[in-house]
Parts: sequence; C-alpha cells; structure tokens
Amino acid sequence: MMKSLWNSFKIAFAMFSKIPMPQADWSEENMRYMLCFFPFVGAAVGVVMLGMEWLCRYFGMSNGFIAVALVLVPVIVTGGIHVDGLLDTSDALSSWRDREKRLEILKDSHAGAFAVITACVYFLTMYGGMSQIVEQDNRKMLYILATGYMVSRCLSGIGVITLPKANASGTVAEFSRKARDKRVRNILVLYLIMLAGLLLWIQPVWGAAVFITALLVFCFYKCKAMKYFGGTTGDLSGYFLCLCEVWIVLVLAVVTAIYKV
Repeated sequence: MMKSLWNSFKIAFAMFSKIPMPQADWSEENMRYMLCFFPFVGAAVGVVMLGMEWLCRYFGMSNGFIAVALVLVPVIVTGGIHVDGLLDTSDALSSWRDREKRLEILKDSHAGAFAVITACVYFLTMYGGMSQIVEQDNRKMLYILATGYMVSRCLSGIGVITLPKANASGTVAEFSRKARDKRVRNILVLYLIMLAGLLLWIQPVWGAAVFITALLVFCFYKCKAMKYFGGTTGDLSGYFLCLCEVWIVLVLAVVTAIYKV
C-alpha cells in the first residue's frame, strides 16, 4: 500500500509539475490515489513562492520585480499546464459554436486570438493584484496566498471526481476511471476543511474571504462546464484552477487593503 501511495505521489508531481521525480509505473493501481496528492503540488508552489519572496527581499529587489517573480512562480513550477487549459477554454467559449465544436476546439493545439487576449488579461490582472499584495509586505497575506494554491487544487480534484466527463476518452475521464472516486473525494474534502481552518487561523477575515471566493468560483465553473460542455475535461480543470487563483489574488489584495491588521 505504501509503495502504491508513493507511486501516486510521484505520478501527481510528474503530471502536474516540472519538479523532477523518480520513475513511476503509470499503472491503474498506482493512479488510484494520484488526485489525493494534487494539492501537494499547490503546497510546493506556495513554498517556492514564499522562498522567492524572501530571497527577493534579502537581495533588495523592487516591489515590481517581486510581483513579477511571484506571478511567474506557479507557471515555472507547473510548466504552465493549467494556463494552457485556460487559453484553450477561452478559445472554445469565445467561438459561440455548438457543444461538439467547442470540445473540438479544446483539443486544438493552436492558440486563437481570444487565447492571446485572455493570456494578456490574466497575467496583467495577476500582476496588478500581486503588486498590491507585495506592497503590503505582510507575511500573513503571503501565507494565505500560498495556502490558496492548495485550496484551488483540492476543488479542481473534487471537480474531476464529481462532475460528468465531457470527453469519455479524455485525460480527466481516464484519471477518474482509475481513481477510487468516493475515497479520493472524501480525502480532498477533508483537506479542504483543514485548509479552511488554516486560513481562518492565519487571519479570520482575509482567510474567510479567500475561501468563500474559491467556493464561489468553483460553483461558477461547474455551471459553465455543464452548460457549455456537458461536463469537465482536463482543459476545463486548468481553466478553473487559473480562474480560482486569479480571483484569490484579487480578493486578497482588495480585502487586505480595506481591512488592515
């Protein structure tokens, strides 16, 4: 059992990050609990982000430089796999075609005009929110932000397990088939409850605002996925992750500006 869990851990990091991992056999047994370790990729992003911010402060970098560095950390750690989903989904939604055509666009590796526009808006928005956070120079804000990367992945994993699969032959459908659905879902929900407690412990007002925002974004994503695609896919999961994280950054920036501690 322990060997299988260790392999699930390695597969999760190999799939969802660029962090080097030892070789693992991608068998059905080893992939059963892979999604349980998906939030730990978010933990790795958070740790790297905290370390990057500390290093930048130590070397006297400007706030603008630090904000750019923090925006790029998730992309560097994950290889941009989720941003790819955001851009593909943007092209599909902007096509205003029928469901089958939208699903075809998700599979298209070419970036359309709306994907480029979305990328610009996404990174500019992230930079604006991150700049506000960096200027506050408050460690509690950064701890909440780092925790948010785990929250978004818990919700993304829950979506993979619980939502219908828009593409029966897609990656998400394959992961779900090989996962122990009920057990994995329950573990992710347990993680989510623990993370909610951690957020409230760090700072009640800021933590509550971030957690509620993440839940609202998940509800929006669920409705969007069901209405326009008939379920979820790997690209849609990436779309949700990016959407959730950009809203976490924005809400944290606004709430902390209004409610200072």
